[in-house]
Amino acid sequence: MAVNRLQALTSEQCGQALAQIRLVATDMDGTLTQAEEFKDALFVSLEQLRAVGMPVLITTGRSAGWVHGLLHYLPVVLAIAENGGLYFTKENRYPTFLQPLAVNHRQLLLQQFQRLRQKYPQLQESSDNPFRLTDWTFEVTGLSLEDLQWMTDNCYDNGWGFTYSTVQCHIKPLPQDKASGLTQVIAQQFPGLAHHQVLTVGDSPNDESMFDPAQFPHSVGVANVRHYLDALDHHPAFITQAEAGDGFQELMQALLAKRNP
Repeated sequence: MAVNRLQALTSEQCGQALAQIRLVATDMDGTLTQAEEFKDALFVSLEQLRAVGMPVLITTGRSAGWVHGLLHYLPVVLAIAENGGLYFTKENRYPTFLQPLAVNHRQLLLQQFQRLRQKYPQLQESSDNPFRLTDWTFEVTGLSLEDLQWMTDNCYDNGWGFTYSTVQCHIKPLPQDKASGLTQVIAQQFPGLAHHQVLTVGDSPNDESMFDPAQFPHSVGVANVRHYLDALDHHPAFITQAEAGDGFQELMQALLAKRNP
């Protein structure tokens, strides 16, 4: 897909897409955050969307432990954690798993991490890794695209999936990604909702499955996604002018304008 395929939010095509949306599914880090923080404008936008009956859910690579806590404080309907591994709702604070897991799943993940460390002994387990249930994470800092590609291939050869974001790298079950997790959540929590009524939003490679038009035709990348376009097979359909949380605000105002013409 060529880079110039990305359309601006001001395009006629984007306006037509936003008019169809009934659910927003958004990444968190680098998409909702600005300089690694939630800004006041984010809470205002989320409350405005709730007021017009537009549900928002988070789909993030962050750990089950982190997401369980965040859901309590954010005005969103539910949150998917660990790149589609499990989710929590406001009503049910116990995790609903979206992938079957072996009893010794975490031990198997550790074994794969140790395989990667044979070539990259400097790899450091992420600080949130102890709070994870379905995947294993380590720091992405200092790794090149070539390093990440080698890790992707090694994980695949050993029966694992691999992805990365602006925050960390993830070893995960092969079928586990944000699009597959979101598809299951929609079927379970929003029956009857069509995928063309869902707006997916993200900024990095672990959001790529949500940019696949065969799965979710209406997707938006905040502008910092441009840093990764060469590494992505699927690009978002539309892109904001601003990066990160400012880009999300730009998108939310465009979406609210369609709800309040």
